[in-house]
Amino acid sequence: MAYSSVRFDPELEHMSTAAPLQQSRDADRAMGATVVANRALNAHMTRVTLTSPDLDRFAYRGPDQLVRIFLPPEPGAPLELPRGEQWWPEVKALPEHRRPVVRNYTVRGIDYASRELDIDFVLHGDAGPASRWALRARPGDRLGLLSDGARYLPPGDTDWQLLVGDETALPAVAAATEALDPGVRAIVVLEVADRSAEIPIDVPAGADLTWLHRGDRPFGAPAVDFVRGTALPGGVPYVWAAGESSLATGVRRHLVNERGFAKDRIYFCGYWRAQ
Repeated sequence: MAYSSVRFDPELEHMSTAAPLQQSRDADRAMGATVVANRALNAHMTRVTLTSPDLDRFAYRGPDQLVRIFLPPEPGAPLELPRGEQWWPEVKALPEHRRPVVRNYTVRGIDYASRELDIDFVLHGDAGPASRWALRARPGDRLGLLSDGARYLPPGDTDWQLLVGDETALPAVAAATEALDPGVRAIVVLEVADRSAEIPIDVPAGADLTWLHRGDRPFGAPAVDFVRGTALPGGVPYVWAAGESSLATGVRRHLVNERGFAKDRIYFCGYWRAQ
């Protein structure tokens, strides 16, 4: 089975009961960016650091901040970016040989002072255009960036958090975990293929991180089984679950149907679906 950290189509539909986020107008136009560095995190993931003179208008709203990337239509081809706020009709109107490839990723980190932004890419060879690009990305290579929404929004009355994801949600879960204030109670569950897919995460006091190794089991099964078999704290929860569709929907279905969680306390999103 192939997978990637792409959040499928440019008209991504989040499976969430949260109200749509309002975008600021300065985030509605694509900007050009240049590769600064490409560093392997493990055999399955690489971190590409980008810079842009326009990064100050990139709206960052939270640790699962969505960024749409625009790649050349073919390796070595010119990159043509949409110029207006109605960027998707512009992209679709371009002839295929000029149309940029659009994919959706999570911002792993942003530093406005140095005008640098990090994106972690799950690598799966040349199976997809984003993985193919990230495998070969070198300093000076160009791509486009467009800020979109963030959905990690724990309400103020939250007593504890449950964060669940797979490889494709690893950047968001890692960023959310590292952003927790010390002492915040959180259960963090990350399902990956095996130990080689783990990455270092700074886990603050109060949070517990569990790595699950999927092996030959179906995507999402270890994570759902772990949540099902775990004694959860009392109090008011906030749940964030994303990754392969069966992981996200399975966690939500269990918590709502078997634990009695309110639907509006759960954000869930299927980034992709196993073939």
